[in-house]
Amino acid sequence: MAQLIVRNLPDQVVVSLKRQAAEHNRSAEAEHREILVRSLLGEGARSLKATLAAMPDVGADEDFERQRARRRKVDL
Repeated sequence: MAQLIVRNLPDQVVVSLKRQAAEHNRSAEAEHREILVRSLLGEGARSLKATLAAMPDVGADEDFERQRARRRKVDL
């Protein structure tokens, strides 16, 4: 396997990488590797189920109810 060294990154990028790595319970190096593989090779794409499960639980069910069209009288 090849190695890659990335120099001159802004501090905020490194902080964000480490924060994201901690959220995924892995090292910054492993997180960096995952980001590169996913973005360049398209591996690790989430399923629709995983995408929907990751959505925040906001709003009430009523907010998403379908509006019923009013019936209109038709002359025959």
